Amino acid sequence: MPIDPKLNVVPFVSVDHMMKLVLKVGIDAFLTELAAEIEKDFRRWPIFDKTPRVGSHSQEGVIELMPTSDGALYGFKYVNGHPKNTHQGRQTVTAFGVLSDVGNGYPLLLSEMTILTALRTAATSALAAKYLARSNSNTMAIIGNGAQSEFQARAFRAIVGIQELRLFDIDASATRKCTRNLTGLGFNIVECGSVAEAVEGADIITTVTADKQFATILSDNHVGPGVHINAVGGDCPGKTEISKEVLLRSDIFVEYPPQTWIEGDIQQLPRSHPVTELWQVMTGDATGRAGDRQITMFDSVGFAIEDFSALRYVRDKISEFGMFTELDLLADPDEPRDLYGMLLRCGKTLEVVGSR
Repeated sequence: MPIDPKLNVVPFVSVDHMMKLVLKVGIDAFLTELAAEIEKDFRRWPIFDKTPRVGSHSQEGVIELMPTSDGALYGFKYVNGHPKNTHQGRQTVTAFGVLSDVGNGYPLLLSEMTILTALRTAATSALAAKYLARSNSNTMAIIGNGAQSEFQARAFRAIVGIQELRLFDIDASATRKCTRNLTGLGFNIVECGSVAEAVEGADIITTVTADKQFATILSDNHVGPGVHINAVGGDCPGKTEISKEVLLRSDIFVEYPPQTWIEGDIQQLPRSHPVTELWQVMTGDATGRAGDRQITMFDSVGFAIEDFSALRYVRDKISEFGMFTELDLLADPDEPRDLYGMLLRCGKTLEVVGSR
């Protein structure tokens, strides 16, 4: 059903709606179309409000708010990161988001974003690789085979053309799960016993681990000339995946430097170290890959504009496919200044119902 803009209700996209919407559109088509919307917004990057996400950190994890606006629409995402959750049968990352009309402040969409975040993260990774990886890249190593790994694989196949996957996780059952989920989709999948084995012959190396700690997943001897590194796991202060030696050999590309310096792998480097903003590569204001032996790295921490793009894309799609429920979320008194009177009228309604 289409969204009726005259109704004072808010479309709500549940997890069930989101899954059905993604499958209705098609996973590869969803990722490709979403990447195109993210690229559109990256190309108009300067007009957005930008701020590092607001985080509440604890020993158990982090809860964050990620807001932005293009002047016409406002969006934010609530997201957590709690690695220990998996031991309790819960997701490490969960999220929901809101898209609103700047002109009147009314919300236009409330959506689950656990699944949507996985999709937008993968779409952004593959979009960055389209600009930064060698054009003939067809083999990718994925280090960390948890909840994000299959989305990364699908996005890189749909957008970059990856055909071979070399998988490694310290938990072999995670690798088996990833293989099982991707079997039959045309990939050549190699399950590996170490990081060193996984990166052998890889054009692109994706690191997407979950533990919130300083770690060295990718060492200097793992990275040869011409490789593109898609560093996805770094997303909070005190968490790294890539050795400092690799960083120093790489040309580094980021979303929003004030946030990446706090949360990304580049937190290991002095602030004077040169990094390039990805949007500038897309607009032609900066150079991406300049040669086949260059090592490029996308230090991805996720940024609010990507979530804004995803929410905007979903709102357009649910208008087309009708995958939403209407929520009575906005108080709508007959007289805008008489909110109390609206409450009283509800009381009279209850009295009438109770007297029956």
